Amino acid sequence: MTTVRSTLPDDARKVACEALQDTLVDLLGLSLVGKQAHWNIVGPRFRSIHLQLDEVVTAARDFADTVAERSAALGVPPDGRPETVAKAFTLPAPQEGWVRDSDAVQVMVEALQDAVARLRERIDATEKADPVTQDLLISITAELEKQRWMFDAENFPR
Repeated sequence: MTTVRSTLPDDARKVACEALQDTLVDLLGLSLVGKQAHWNIVGPRFRSIHLQLDEVVTAARDFADTVAERSAALGVPPDGRPETVAKAFTLPAPQEGWVRDSDAVQVMVEALQDAVARLRERIDATEKADPVTQDLLISITAELEKQRWMFDAENFPR
C-alpha cells in the first residue's frame, strides 16, 4: 500500500494531525447538532433561527472537508466515520424531539463556545509544530466565534 508522505517531521506531524482529527470530529458533530436543531425547532423565531442553523451547518461541513484534506496532505488519513464521531464527540446537543427556539439558540451558543475553546487549545499546540495547520485552525475559530456571537445575540436580554 502506498502512503502519502508528509513534509513535516514525524513529531510535528503527530501534533498537527491530532489537532486536525479532533477538530474534524467536532466539526462533523457540530454539523449534526445544527441539523438536529434545524429539523426540530419550534417557536416564534422559527424561520430566522432555522436559516441561521443552516449557516452553521454549511460552515462546519466546509471546514470539515478542508481539515480532512489537510490531514491527508500531511500523510495521515482522516477518520470521519460515524462510529468515530459518535465515540469521540462531546459538544452539547439538543434533546430529542421538538426544540423551543430559545433552547436551540442556547445549545448552539454552548456547542460553539466549547468548540472554540478546544480550537484555541489546538491553536496553541500547533504553533511551533505546523503554522499552516495553526492558520487553518485560526480561520475556523474566527468563523465559529462569529456564529456563536450571532446566536448569543438571539437570546438577549436573558
